[in-house]
Amino acid sequence: MKIVIAPDSYKGSLSALEASKAIERGVRKALPDAKTELIPAADGGEGTMDSLVAATNGRKVEVTVKGPLLEDVQAAYGILGDQETCVIEMASASGLCLVDPDELNPLITTTYGTGELIQKALNDGCRKFILAVGGSATNDGGVGMLQALGMKVFDEDGKSLGFGGAELSRISEINTDDFDSRIADSEFLIASDVQNPLVGPDGASSVFGPQKGATPDMVEKLDQALSSWADMVEIKTGIHLHDKAGAGAAGGIGGAFQAFFRAETKRGIDIVMEYTKLGEKLSDADCVFTGEGQIDYQTVSGKTPMGVAQEAKKHGIPVFVLAGSIGTGIEVLYDHGITSVHSLVNAPMHLKEAMERGAELLELSAEQVMRTFFAAIKYRG
Repeated sequence: MKIVIAPDSYKGSLSALEASKAIERGVRKALPDAKTELIPAADGGEGTMDSLVAATNGRKVEVTVKGPLLEDVQAAYGILGDQETCVIEMASASGLCLVDPDELNPLITTTYGTGELIQKALNDGCRKFILAVGGSATNDGGVGMLQALGMKVFDEDGKSLGFGGAELSRISEINTDDFDSRIADSEFLIASDVQNPLVGPDGASSVFGPQKGATPDMVEKLDQALSSWADMVEIKTGIHLHDKAGAGAAGGIGGAFQAFFRAETKRGIDIVMEYTKLGEKLSDADCVFTGEGQIDYQTVSGKTPMGVAQEAKKHGIPVFVLAGSIGTGIEVLYDHGITSVHSLVNAPMHLKEAMERGAELLELSAEQVMRTFFAAIKYRG
């Protein structure tokens, strides 16, 4: 019997690889002779780089760049097995995980470090890029990234703007004379399923600003600032970002890629499935395990378990989802290829305990599901 194991990470508890190994241990307790295929997965957020690097026998390059508040941070980018494709997690340089909750302030956080990662990878010879843009702490329209790559932005007095979303309210000119010329020769694939426009009630500031620390007053200022930025972009390039789908991704960095890069956008899970050859590995599988920390009605929107389930459905393979917790509305998932959803929590316990025991609980849950599945096949036959 062949079992494919393709979970996402369990945030704060287990990486996708750690989760995969825990599930495998549980499967082997129930079925010692099972053939297992581990595919640590991701949906364009945390773990995307590790998943793609592992799938292609690539390597990670650790570097020091500027964080969201211009502090030095240790970040990394991956070079895939072809030695020319770079994968970058925006959160590695510009993420929420790098800022203390009481210091979150999207008026001043910057994507400068993400630009530095791109520049360092260009220096390494990379000309193909995959950007996973989930988990950012920024709302600067990607301007910090552009500044790191040589673009200059000025106010009406000809003075260079500083960093952060609030600065964009003063923008009067965009100068691309020193913008890194290698960008024009490079291809960028943006891993994102966000379709929000840049500005307005459904824009970057209004929808995502609050989770980055924005108060209602900040949201209004940031939205106006991004609108000013979009006005200047339209004057410079002719591209109208204001209501362009996807421009609002990751605090507006989606719009920067649309305007100044040779870029296309694709669901993160689809990129991961392509590089890990998930479909090919499912073709002769008997079942597949997937999962992540929280499963609810939102899982249907491009999350890892849904991507895995949709691919498995093509092959008629049962899909077992192991969830840290189960939220509301999971009934909708069963129409998209998911067979069953199982909570890891098997007794009353605090969240802290559940996260600390994540590997143990995942192993136990996988074992019980596998025993049930094997028994059903055995007695049916």
